[in-house]
Amino acid sequence: MATLKEFEEALREQGLHMALAILERLRERDRAKRSIAPARRVTGRKMTPELAREILELHASTGMTQQEIAFQLGINQGRVNEVIKRGKWLSDDPNAPEAVTRNKALDRMARGEGTQPKRPRRAKGEGKAPKGKVAPPRAQLSLDEL
Repeated sequence: MATLKEFEEALREQGLHMALAILERLRERDRAKRSIAPARRVTGRKMTPELAREILELHASTGMTQQEIAFQLGINQGRVNEVIKRGKWLSDDPNAPEAVTRNKALDRMARGEGTQPKRPRRAKGEGKAPKGKVAPPRAQLSLDEL
């Protein structure tokens, strides 16, 4: 497979100036699109039943991919998938599994706790072999013993 630069060089060698002009116009169009394209989201939107319905509406009425829907709405593609495939976030029920999980996470964040429990610290030298001494070898099985 040739790179774009190699393709361009081949067009020059063959004297295909019209193809080179078309290629340059395509490049200019792509540059213009990049300069006005919206930036990626900085903070996510809270998932609500209204947002879930909007996701389903976009999915049903357009040919957009999950990634495109997520980008347009400023949410994670995984959330779009949850709504489309599993019907999550479609109800206002505070006892729905996703609402319970979200509320627990928000409570942990408010208390300043991390997402993983902290492991207790070891005392200095605990669990390590003393310096200068080699730990005894562990028993090993050989294939002959099996």
